[in-house]
Amino acid sequence: MPDLLKAAILGIVQGLTEFLPVSSTGHLVLLEKAFGLSQDRLGLPFDAALHLGTLIAILAFFWATILRMVGAWLASIRERRWDLTTDSRLAWLIAIGTVPAGVIGFFFESTIEEKLRQPLTVAAMLVVFGGVLVLAELLGSRKLRATQLGAGSALFVGLAQAIALIPGVSRSGITMSAGMFAKLEREQAAVFAFLLSAPIVAGAGLKGLYDALKNAHDGLLGREDFAFFFVGFALAAITGYFTIGVLLRFLRQHSFYPFVAYRLGLAIVVVAVVLATL
Repeated sequence: MPDLLKAAILGIVQGLTEFLPVSSTGHLVLLEKAFGLSQDRLGLPFDAALHLGTLIAILAFFWATILRMVGAWLASIRERRWDLTTDSRLAWLIAIGTVPAGVIGFFFESTIEEKLRQPLTVAAMLVVFGGVLVLAELLGSRKLRATQLGAGSALFVGLAQAIALIPGVSRSGITMSAGMFAKLEREQAAVFAFLLSAPIVAGAGLKGLYDALKNAHDGLLGREDFAFFFVGFALAAITGYFTIGVLLRFLRQHSFYPFVAYRLGLAIVVVAVVLATL
């Protein structure tokens, strides 16, 4: 299979699975192993390029909301009142929720990636956190909008996002589950999860870009590799943009149970493939 076709497939898969609660990292780990991509040379730097693509999707889809939040946040600083408006309140909630994943990711992301980036880990997490989605459906009251969250609830969702550093968990899945435990409506839980992911994805993506440029400087990456990166980045951005809209419309009328079934099915396939190759 041509390398650029592999990049295109990975970009499309990233754009779909970053926002659906099925684990983008888990899918990338499995596909990169199936495609035989070098994890040292292309694995993590390429994943970072894909995440920057989905960051562009978030910024493009929520641009108006983000601009309002930034303006309201600055105004709230001037007025020394965090809940000056609903937009300023939401901006501060996102800031609070970003702290746990930012701190934990800074200190432990490399260790987690090195130790847990394995197919069986992905399979286990797909099952365990599929169960968390089920509990969120059963126990979440689904009454609130994102702007009605308290600071404690935002921190709780942020702590959940930190768990998504483990491949197979799903950043969107665990944060939407936490949001529903915090009484958010399904669609509002998704909106808050996507906005909350933007700072972390930006940080991880920029770090990965730095690593890729360092690898290029050291001669580990060539021009053809950057073409590979760009194809994945572009298709992740385009696919991710449309996936956000489709998922938000879906959640207005439907539950997360279809995604739970998919997670369980994928976990069974992964375990079967691993056992078959022993």
